[in-house]
Amino acid sequence: MKAKARATMHGAISIVNAIATGYGSALGVCLEVVSEVAISDGYGIRFHGGRPDRLVSNIVKNVIPKNILENNLVNVQIKSEIPARFGLKSSSAVSNAISLACHRLVQENIDDYAVLDAAVRASLDAKVSITGAYDDASACYFGGFVVTDNYGRKLLRREEAPMNLYAAIFLPKNRQRGDLNRLKEMVEFFTDAFALAKSGDYWKAMKLNGIAASAALSADYKPALAALTNGAISASLSGNGPSVAAVSRHEKIQEVKSAMAKFSGRVIVCQLSNEKASVSLIDG
Repeated sequence: MKAKARATMHGAISIVNAIATGYGSALGVCLEVVSEVAISDGYGIRFHGGRPDRLVSNIVKNVIPKNILENNLVNVQIKSEIPARFGLKSSSAVSNAISLACHRLVQENIDDYAVLDAAVRASLDAKVSITGAYDDASACYFGGFVVTDNYGRKLLRREEAPMNLYAAIFLPKNRQRGDLNRLKEMVEFFTDAFALAKSGDYWKAMKLNGIAASAALSADYKPALAALTNGAISASLSGNGPSVAAVSRHEKIQEVKSAMAKFSGRVIVCQLSNEKASVSLIDG
């Protein structure tokens, strides 16, 4: 059997961190991940792209039938614009992209939720996620705003984001993260933030999440505050940090970027994304 598929996925930023409650919300951004998965003569699974081998192997084994794996070589390649280990959903985007490409190799009609389920199960098995990050995976896959029950793997709400908005993302030089167990000490705040997101008040939810997550993880809130005081609509620690994401209208984005750039680190700017993941078979 010889075949190759290419899947394109995007990253996301946090609206509500799900670790404390199991319920989360995220928002798609235009940072791209491309996965190519090829089946050819040989045996085994090979990966090029810097992610944990166990995660990649788990995804491939979750999707591609055992009889195919036993008689062929599976090559996996990843190209990513998403800075890894900054809370920008790089693991979810990569997992999704590999899962989607693998699904396309073995079936013509794609079940979106089966793709997500395979990626989430692999992330849990590889212990790269605490809740399975269904909120992150859904935002990367569908784009726009998503609100999810992570443990139940249910998409509770999804709607498109305004396309005149941009994200300024601060990537600090200090990449130290706090104790994730302390997030549960702020459970009341995350519960309130989730209720806001579920009702569609995403920007207020994101602000509350930023305050609670920064306090729990002893993260510097000053970059988020600087963004807010210079025109950002909302700002928050993204994921478990250390990145800080601020959302702004186009006319204010440079002011927001400049305010965040005064801190030790760098700032990247990207548009929000409503684009759903895509996949196709390719030659070669």
